[in-house]
Amino acid sequence: MRLSKAHPTDHDARNATTDIPEATESAESADPSASAVAENWELVRAAQHGDSTAFATLYHRHVDSVFRYVLLRVGDRHLAEDVTSETFLRALRRITSISYQGRDVGAWFTTIARNLVLDHIKSSRFRLEIVTDEVRDPGTRDNHTNTAPGPEQEVISRSTSDELLRCIADLGDDQRECIILRFIQGYSVAETAAIMQRNEGAVKALQHRAVRRLAKLLPHGLR
Repeated sequence: MRLSKAHPTDHDARNATTDIPEATESAESADPSASAVAENWELVRAAQHGDSTAFATLYHRHVDSVFRYVLLRVGDRHLAEDVTSETFLRALRRITSISYQGRDVGAWFTTIARNLVLDHIKSSRFRLEIVTDEVRDPGTRDNHTNTAPGPEQEVISRSTSDELLRCIADLGDDQRECIILRFIQGYSVAETAAIMQRNEGAVKALQHRAVRRLAKLLPHGLR
């Protein structure tokens, strides 16, 4: 199955007045992840001025994360490849419209991918079936700092990948997407809220319900 080219939507990029941050030495020493975010936005600014190498660097930094997200949503490798390719084609067409909004540009790529997935779901009465053979190493994105795992993260990390993915497939659409974005893609609550177009309180509540549901779905030996 191939996904036809979709037209950009208003949700792919939102204008903001905040300037793109500079990757300064002080920012790097204070917060390595902030430095990485700033560097990515420097690449965006270069791409906006016609630097094709800069966009290629953004592609290589984020393509695996976008592909993993799409594959977990659609469950078909070939379709995921098509959606991932269209995501970056759409991003390239709209690169001049994006501006810094306090989050990593990877969240913008994921928002584009999410809209394409939703277009596909709406057009084909599609139901997710996870292909566990294609997703073996769920983790967090390199641009995020490591934090001490909370009780919800522990539910995720102490399960085997295959069994976890099968249980994620049995969640409702919103709960499944929340789990994928928060614990597999490694997005913050704020980034997840922006991608899902919800407020942070709603995402926290959805995450809590999703983890409780996931814990019930896991086999007794993995709880």
